[in-house]
Amino acid sequence: MSGQLLHIREEGAGRPLVMIHGWSCPGQFFQGQMDALKSHAHCIVPDLPGHRKTGGRLPLSIESAADAVHASLEERDVRNAVLCGWSMGALVSYAMLERHGSGRIASVVAIDMSPKVLNSEDWRNGTISGLTAELNAHVLDVMVADWARLPGRIARRLFADDLPTDPELLAFATAQIEAADPALLKPMWASLTAQDFRPFLKEFPVPLHLAAGLRSQLYGPAVHRWHQEHVPGLHLHQFESSGHAPHLEEPARFNRLLLDVIRGKPIRC
Repeated sequence: MSGQLLHIREEGAGRPLVMIHGWSCPGQFFQGQMDALKSHAHCIVPDLPGHRKTGGRLPLSIESAADAVHASLEERDVRNAVLCGWSMGALVSYAMLERHGSGRIASVVAIDMSPKVLNSEDWRNGTISGLTAELNAHVLDVMVADWARLPGRIARRLFADDLPTDPELLAFATAQIEAADPALLKPMWASLTAQDFRPFLKEFPVPLHLAAGLRSQLYGPAVHRWHQEHVPGLHLHQFESSGHAPHLEEPARFNRLLLDVIRGKPIRC
């Protein structure tokens, strides 16, 4: 039933490509990939709980999102899929495989994400800003009240911090985030920041491709090194001109990466 409550856009035919968006950034952020790849793949793009057309129809947590995505794939009998998760979407991808197994998923592409967002005494590879549990409690306390001034700041942090950002792309991101409901985003953020997938990634059941923005304002090179040292068979793809959103900042190169993964070819990226 949860899969039916999840709003999903579908286009194209071929091998399934499931693209799961980030926090506050609904499925429209993958429109460029749908347009470029729908002649090669069956593109499946949900709006997660708390976001756009799914809204509050499902419980607001990473686990609920993972269960709903899995249910939607079961209902469609999706098999041999490539799963692409951006930021929070990567955590939803990990949660889905951890909770439901990898029987329907052949490989995962994670976009610029850490397995644990919050920094702690034993973990310095969370956000570059140094977000801790104590600081995050304050973020959650003020999120709804301060929302009017946050979308522009969130949008700017998606992109490379030392390169000019396309004004139209920045305006698109800001408008999409402004349209979100902070009362729904708050519990999703609380759930996102409670996750720790370090143990699971050390035994990850399918090939994992990490698309890392080398100019990310959120996660740094130490996160990439951790993946290389701990995730079996990791494929690291470094995007030199990208921040947190390589699929938006270097779309042609990112789309080639997805296409190669879909086709099972040697990676050119």
